[in-house]
Amino acid sequence: MEVIAGGVGVPEPAATAAAAAGERAAKRRRVAGAEPAPAGATRAGGAVARRGRRRRVQADADAAAVQRLFQACRGVFRGLGTVPMPDEVRLLRAMLDSMKPEDVGLSPDLKFFRTRDAAQGTTPTITHTTIYKCPNFSMVILFLPRNAVIPLHNHPGMTVFSKLLLGSMHIKSYDWVDPDSADPSVTSCSSQADDQLRLAKLVVDDVFTAPCDTSVLYPTTGGNMHRFTAIAPCAILDILGPPYSIEEDRDCTYYSDIPYAQHSTADSTSDLNNVEQDQGCLAWLKEIDMPRELKMCSVHYGGPPICDK
Repeated sequence: MEVIAGGVGVPEPAATAAAAAGERAAKRRRVAGAEPAPAGATRAGGAVARRGRRRRVQADADAAAVQRLFQACRGVFRGLGTVPMPDEVRLLRAMLDSMKPEDVGLSPDLKFFRTRDAAQGTTPTITHTTIYKCPNFSMVILFLPRNAVIPLHNHPGMTVFSKLLLGSMHIKSYDWVDPDSADPSVTSCSSQADDQLRLAKLVVDDVFTAPCDTSVLYPTTGGNMHRFTAIAPCAILDILGPPYSIEEDRDCTYYSDIPYAQHSTADSTSDLNNVEQDQGCLAWLKEIDMPRELKMCSVHYGGPPICDK
């Protein structure tokens, strides 16, 4: 019988059946060592075996890369409130800088990264997958189609490492001018016409294309509030320590940014000498509800697994 698609068999002609039976017998003798395999078959079999070994070695290397990253994160983020020390930051940055898309099961050949713009008039959906999550840290991947935007948002009490694995995106980020200031004339302005605004300084306003260096933000520095805009379909590997948690008062807050000059006051302008900032690098941030047009969904992680034993 000849097996075809679906496992359905069809009868073989007599001569063909006899030849096939003879070949099967020869294969059994070769397996038993009674008859050497033809030279061509030996070479072909060896090539297949070598390719299989290479694939297994590469799969082991990919798994080892994400496993090593996980183990390093577990050592760095030891509990709530942990802010990595400089040598720990260097360790994680170096590991992430060397990460490749294949280390988490991705490839630029995947359909997602070859898809053009979303249909006219539709908002691109942002997809995320969780590699690992515990109370101390999480490892996630964000997938942004072309033109997708993650609005300006914060990371309360968190340290975040971001590695752009594939694609290209624009990042704009801010820190508060004085996160601990109690002087409203410096850090905020309000009026009957406007909700409370808070003064922030620009940290990053640039385009990044993979491969590029890992970025790091801290609870009060490094651009804790940022916006991502995908120029080309991209994938970002994020390490968040600790992760977002509504129960522990680490919910995500969204903002709109307003040029400083549009709401500057005499008091805030006179106090710029105290914060030593160029007005062009300042903006007022206004807290807003999560934008209705933001569409996000979660998918199962299909890359090399993590062993947390």
